[in-house]
Amino acid sequence: MGQQTEALIQFHRCLNLQADFVPAKSQIKKILEAGGVAVPDEVPCILQVVSEYLKEPCPITSLSGSQGPTRPEVLKRTLHGDEGEGKGNREAHQGSKVKHDSGTECCLSLCQAVSFLPAAEEDEEMMMRKEDGHGKDESSHCRAKTLGVLTVSDFECPLCIRLFFEPVTTPCGHTFCKNCIERSLDHNLRCPLCKQPLQEFFKNRKYNPTALLQDIMTQLFPSQLAERKQVHDAEMAELSNLTKDIPIFVCTVAYPGMPCPLHIFEPRYRLMMRRCMETGTKKFGMCSYEHGKGFADYGCMLEIHTLELLPDGRSYVDTVGGSRFRVLKRGQRDGYHTADIEYLEDLEVDGSELEDLQHLHDSVYQQAQDWYERLGSRIREQINRQYGTMPDTEENIQASSNGPAWCWWLLSVLQLDPAYQTTVLSLTSLKDRLGHVRLVLEYFSQS
Repeated sequence: MGQQTEALIQFHRCLNLQADFVPAKSQIKKILEAGGVAVPDEVPCILQVVSEYLKEPCPITSLSGSQGPTRPEVLKRTLHGDEGEGKGNREAHQGSKVKHDSGTECCLSLCQAVSFLPAAEEDEEMMMRKEDGHGKDESSHCRAKTLGVLTVSDFECPLCIRLFFEPVTTPCGHTFCKNCIERSLDHNLRCPLCKQPLQEFFKNRKYNPTALLQDIMTQLFPSQLAERKQVHDAEMAELSNLTKDIPIFVCTVAYPGMPCPLHIFEPRYRLMMRRCMETGTKKFGMCSYEHGKGFADYGCMLEIHTLELLPDGRSYVDTVGGSRFRVLKRGQRDGYHTADIEYLEDLEVDGSELEDLQHLHDSVYQQAQDWYERLGSRIREQINRQYGTMPDTEENIQASSNGPAWCWWLLSVLQLDPAYQTTVLSLTSLKDRLGHVRLVLEYFSQS
């Protein structure tokens, strides 16, 4: 019986704050009709019936001066009141037909703290009393006494079991950390607690923080909230490190300076993209799959240029290749691969070696141009749409740490075996890379 009364008080409070909150209205009707009380359809009349049923003008107001709804004697007194009066009120409603709603119950828990706060009517009354110069000390004492019953555990996220950080409340009334509910919705578009569908909530992505809870935590638990923020900042700093535990997308071989469009649909990679955007790095590693290791020993960093979110959670991501790297250590984080890496740069040469390298470079570039010109116009148009036109030669072939851009453009267009592509990607000698390109061009020219 005490649980019914507490639930009725909670629903009364919610309906009083939001008149169009259908779950609260239906639950009130269910509880009262089960007790033999006829319930009207109009919200103001429903609120009045609930107040009369609980034998208090405003049950939430009366609770604000008590020790909270968890004390059995308060709940019992609120529910029964004077037996004679309670019996008379119930008999007044016996003429109506009782209906029982067998639908799914709506699990409502914005937060326990909400029910302990003074109601809107009480706030207005306090304002009037303050304007008259009376009750200032009394109202402050009443509010302090009410909030004093709350503990840090009342503000823990049910998913991470830590103090709320950027709390977000779902349409079904449950509150979670913003990052926690996003990760949950990656796997299942239902509330983690009551399993109500959240497709529209996910589609709109209006994850606005619940300001009321944030204000309460700031007022009651400033030190714990500051500590929680420090933990979050430390996690973001760890995720921002671009040499240790960098996220690895296992898919294909990417090249420096070349576009690499991606279609993201797996939950683990959705999480990876969000973290790359939240930390501000907008970067992650790309490696091809390798049996026995999970991914290859060499890869290329990708930088996110645009990210288009789709209503169903998928996304189209436009990325461009950056620095090459070698994998030092493999790991995992929350389902996706990570790695400690070191970046690769081409070795520079000078003197006679540079002259020989320049001659080799010009020769292979001319060979690549001849092959490209021999392609049909239709094929060239397709290549230009996907990869862009063939880059020109650079005045200083050693200006970039990754070597001339046209080499990577050509390797992207040729679509070689991933293992061979990784081998070429790992080379830090421009001379060796040009030698591989020459062999590939000779093979394609013969075929």
